[in-house]
Amino acid sequence: MSKEGLLLVISGPSGAGKGTICQGLLKRDESICLSISCTTRQPRTGEQDGVNYFFLKKGDFEKLIEEDQLLEYAQVYDNYYGTPRSYVLDKLQRGEDVILEIDIQGAMQIKQKFPQGVLVFIVPPCLSILRERLTKRGTDSMESIEKRLHSVCEELTHTERYDYLVVNDNLEQALDQVEAIIRAEKSRPYRFDLKKFMKC
Repeated sequence: MSKEGLLLVISGPSGAGKGTICQGLLKRDESICLSISCTTRQPRTGEQDGVNYFFLKKGDFEKLIEEDQLLEYAQVYDNYYGTPRSYVLDKLQRGEDVILEIDIQGAMQIKQKFPQGVLVFIVPPCLSILRERLTKRGTDSMESIEKRLHSVCEELTHTERYDYLVVNDNLEQALDQVEAIIRAEKSRPYRFDLKKFMKC
């Protein structure tokens, strides 16, 4: 008898498979949705407002910051990216589970502003497998891959601030583990709807 949906924050290094895990969760459970971020960058070909992102003017985004209407945000080069508080809370209040696929910086902001959110860090089984995955992608130069691998060690020092760590060695097993985390979190006593229980 959950009062509301669960906010699940997924982070991890590039190549860990966090995006694949998020998509796998969406396919397995219709009550889970992926949060839509807002940004000040221009839409790319094929992108739709309210589907891929909420595309905002810089002034409108900065107003959201001033009014504390973002659960987290960051400025990347000349553009802002962030998670709209009202969009996420509306989904949660309707009983939907919401996934945020964001970096460590954003996750720590969520932890501060929305402590009931559940933070999960996805890691590959080892550094050599991560190197192999990034190489097979064929989207990055070897120099870029080495920089990413170097940054992974720094990222892993922050994992103790997460609630859970999932090793993505086998995708199906990793998905099972994240689903088990969701079930466990929904069984916490504070999520029990006593008023609803008393009425029936």
